[in-house]
Amino acid sequence: MLAAMTKRSVASVIVLSLVTFGIYFIVWMVKTKNEANRAYNAGIPTAWLMIVPGVNIWWQWKWCKGIELGTRGKLNQVTAFILLYLLSIIGVAIIQSKLNESLAEAANLPEARVA
Repeated sequence: MLAAMTKRSVASVIVLSLVTFGIYFIVWMVKTKNEANRAYNAGIPTAWLMIVPGVNIWWQWKWCKGIELGTRGKLNQVTAFILLYLLSIIGVAIIQSKLNESLAEAANLPEARVA
């Protein structure tokens, strides 16, 4: 089985993002990008594009597609994008919560047997 997204504490994502004045938020996005690319071949480009004005919006749209893959469709790309922009830190908490839920569901799935 491919390595999946990492389960992270929602509270720690919020607190660390606030305490570090948003630096952890960037770290979190880069880590989830790497995990989505590794586990789901999401095709999210380099995180350096986050610092290019205008292009950063396109990059975040691609990142949200990785979130859709990571949540196995429970949180679609459009909803993740809206959460990211309109709700900011609360949106991040919801996104991480959905990632954690999909990881828990995947852990409860039975293994496939080979005859």
